Amino acid sequence: MIAQMGNLALILAWILSILQIVPYYKNLKLTLFLSLSLLLVAFGCLEYSYIMSDFSVLNVYNNSHTLKPLIYKISGAWGNHEGSMLLMTLILAVYNLAFYKLSGIDLRQKNLVIRLQSVVMAGFLAFIIFTSNPFIRLFPVPENGVGLNPLLQDVGLAIHPPVLYIGYIGFSLGLSFVLSVLILGRMDKKCAKSLKNWTIFSWSFLTLGIGLGSWWAYRELGWGGFWFWDPVENASLMPWLSATAFVHSLIVLEKRAALKIWTIFLGIVTFSLSLVGIFLVRSGILTSVHAFANDPERGVFILFFLAFVVLSSFSIFAFRAGKISSKNDFTLFSKEGGVLVNNLLLFVACMVVILGTLYPIILQLVVDVSVSVGAPYFNSTFNWIMLPLLLLAAIAPSLKWRRDSLLNIAKIIPIPLIVGLLTFI
Repeated sequence: MIAQMGNLALILAWILSILQIVPYYKNLKLTLFLSLSLLLVAFGCLEYSYIMSDFSVLNVYNNSHTLKPLIYKISGAWGNHEGSMLLMTLILAVYNLAFYKLSGIDLRQKNLVIRLQSVVMAGFLAFIIFTSNPFIRLFPVPENGVGLNPLLQDVGLAIHPPVLYIGYIGFSLGLSFVLSVLILGRMDKKCAKSLKNWTIFSWSFLTLGIGLGSWWAYRELGWGGFWFWDPVENASLMPWLSATAFVHSLIVLEKRAALKIWTIFLGIVTFSLSLVGIFLVRSGILTSVHAFANDPERGVFILFFLAFVVLSSFSIFAFRAGKISSKNDFTLFSKEGGVLVNNLLLFVACMVVILGTLYPIILQLVVDVSVSVGAPYFNSTFNWIMLPLLLLAAIAPSLKWRRDSLLNIAKIIPIPLIVGLLTFI
């Protein structure tokens, strides 16, 4: 009965998310509240099934056991592919309602952002219902479950994934926001400030999530220390690098109304890379201790959804970016110039990680040749991009907006330069 209730709640939430996409539907606040309520019911039903050890639910049977401590029964609900997708969708619903209630931007733009968010919500829910349903029943009912992977029976599972998902999913607001800017053709300081605050919130949680993951990996030892350049670890680093550049460019946009097109581009790239991370973890294309699923059907669904989001977003960007006016009246020797160089270095570093992560996968798929790209590649490329970035981070905050003199720069460089070099060493 509980499992059926959870499944019904998922289906109703999916219908509401489709309704929210319809341009002429007005009562978004009500449906956002109902969607969140239904997803809370669905997730509550899954948690109840875990706590009560209801092995008639296939997901519980595969990931739990009657002798597991309560904390691992609770966290076990998101220690698997289906449950973690449901948790991510619940977080997305929280973001949507919070944005609608707390954001002070123009109502027309706010409604458009929510409709675009609803496209992502509908895609996630369709993926869960049709390929990753956590409420599939099992008959006859077994006496006990298979249990949870011993590596996951750790306090890290209770805190690392939810914190990471808050970061991942929050970048969907960045995508929807910048697409609304392209469609409506306007971006003022109020919009930039609102988007900056939401992005910093998401970036902070992603940063914390990556840090907790490194701590958890170190505790487990067998996972390669704090950081092993595992492809799934890289999948969280890629959007972090892009989001770091995105946050910095939003600061310039808020203060100086500059870098508008570049900021919009980064907003699209950041959530696209979050979806790439979801694809890598859940498609079965990777063999990793971090990977959740190995079902090709799921991978195809995510790949098509990823392609739809990326292609449609960049199509809007290509056709509408020329309508956005930007005031880029600054020199390279200025705070804006420092941020721009900072952005370019972060973007190049991101491309280095993407190349090292995806090249072996593409080579395997195209010519059936297996290669390994590991720590030596990343340490010999990524670190040397980070060195000038670290030095620039020490200098750029001291520069003046718009234009600075070489004499002033020469005065402020020595101490930050020395501190930056010592920190790097």
